Amino acid sequence: MLPNNTVKNFSILEQNAFSDQKILTDPYLKKLITERQQSTGPMSVLFYQQPLNLVRGEGVWLFDHQGKKYLDVYNNVQSVGHANTKVADAIHQQFLQINCHSRYLNKGLHEYSNRLLATLPGTIDRLVMTCTGSEANDLALRLAKDFTGHQGIIVTKCAYHGNTQAVSAVSPSSMRSSHLDESVQTINIAQIAAASDPADAFLQQIKQAKQRLQASGYGCAALLIDSIFSSDGVYAEPAGFIKAGIDYLQNAGTLFIADEVQPGFGRVGHSMWGFNMHQVIPDIVTMGKPMGNGYPVAALATREELLQGYNNKQGYFNTFGGSNAAVAAATAVLDEIINRDLINNAKTLGFKLKQTLIERLAGYAFVKEIRGAGFFLGIEICQPNNENIAAPSLATKIVNLLKEEQVLIGTAGDNGSSLKLRPQLCFSPDHVTFLVAKMEAVFAQIAGELK
Repeated sequence: MLPNNTVKNFSILEQNAFSDQKILTDPYLKKLITERQQSTGPMSVLFYQQPLNLVRGEGVWLFDHQGKKYLDVYNNVQSVGHANTKVADAIHQQFLQINCHSRYLNKGLHEYSNRLLATLPGTIDRLVMTCTGSEANDLALRLAKDFTGHQGIIVTKCAYHGNTQAVSAVSPSSMRSSHLDESVQTINIAQIAAASDPADAFLQQIKQAKQRLQASGYGCAALLIDSIFSSDGVYAEPAGFIKAGIDYLQNAGTLFIADEVQPGFGRVGHSMWGFNMHQVIPDIVTMGKPMGNGYPVAALATREELLQGYNNKQGYFNTFGGSNAAVAAATAVLDEIINRDLINNAKTLGFKLKQTLIERLAGYAFVKEIRGAGFFLGIEICQPNNENIAAPSLATKIVNLLKEEQVLIGTAGDNGSSLKLRPQLCFSPDHVTFLVAKMEAVFAQIAGELK
C-alpha cells in the first residue's frame, strides 16, 4: 500500500490532454498548434484529441473558428454566462473612469465587501481581495500556519488548490510523479464516501492524518478542502458527513479552510456557499474564478484576529486585488446571481438534471454512480460490469465523443475516471434537454461498441 503522502504517477494535466499532432485532421489547427508550441513551450496544455480554437462565447455556448457551437458544461471561470453584458458593461464603464490599486479609498470596495460578508457566517467579518484563487489559498495557508504555530496541512487525495509554490505543494492532483512533503497528509474521499458510515470514516481518517502530522513534528495547522470535492470526483452526500471531523479539528485548535473557488457562488444550488451543505463554519473561506465571470477576481474571508496577527509580523498587499475594475466585475456578478435568482435555478434545475441523468444513464454497464449537487455533478465510469475497476480511458473517450457532439465536459477523480459536469448558473431547461440527449447518444454508441 502506498504511504498517505504518495502521489500516483498521474496528473490532471495529462487527462484528456492533446498529445499527438499526427492525428489532427484540420490543417488550420495544425498551424495554430505549431505556433503555440513554438511560442509557449512544453507546459502549454490543450484539451481534446482535436483541440478547439474558440473565438466567441454567448451565454452557455462557445463557438469555434468555423462557427460550430458547443454547450459549455465544463468551465468554472464563467458562472452567469459568457459575454454577459451586465458584467462587461460594468468593467468597461469602470475602465473609462479609473482602475487603480487598492491603496486609495474606493467606496465600491467597502459596499461589495459588506454585501459578500453578509452571505457568510457571522464569525467571518473581514474580506481580503486577490486576483486568483491560488493567491487566496496561498494567503490562507500563511494565516493558518501563523495563527496556530504549526506547519502541517490535511488535504484530500486528489485535491487541487492552485499553482503558487505553496499551494501546489498541497495539490496532489497537479503532480505528475512526486511525493508530498511529510507536512502534507491526505484523506481519501472516495473511500470515505463508500463506507457504511461516511461521517465516521471521515472523522477517523482526519484523526489519523492529524496523528501522523503530530508524530512527524509538524503539528496540524489546517484542513484545506473544497466542499464538493471536485478534483476527487465530485462528492456531495450525505449532507453533513464532514461535520464531525471538522468539529474535532477545530476543537483541537486546527483551522478549517473552505476552498469555495469551485463550489462557491451558488454552483451547488444549496446556498451561496458549498460548505453550508454540511452545517460547518469555516475559519477561512477562499474564493475566485466565477466571482468575476472571466475577470480575474478572488478573495479570502476570515476573522479579523487572524489577519491582525499576521499583519503585525508581515502584512499583505495585492496590486490588482480589489482594484476598481475588479470590484465592478464582482459587484455585477453578485447582482446577476441575486436579481436572476440563479442559486435557486441551480438547485431546482440541477436536481432535475441529476435525476434525469440517473434515469437515462445509470443503467449502462460502465456507469458506477451519478452524484453531486446543483450544477456540479460527477459520473463515475468503470469497466463494463465491474464497478470495482476504474476506466479512465473510457472516460476520456466519452469526453472526446461529447465534444464532437457539441458538448464540453471534463474529468476528475483518482486516475481520471469521473466525468465532471459544471453547468453555468444560467442554464435553462432547453440546455438540460440538449445535454441529456447528447449524452444518451454517446453512451448508447459506446454500449454498442462494447458488445
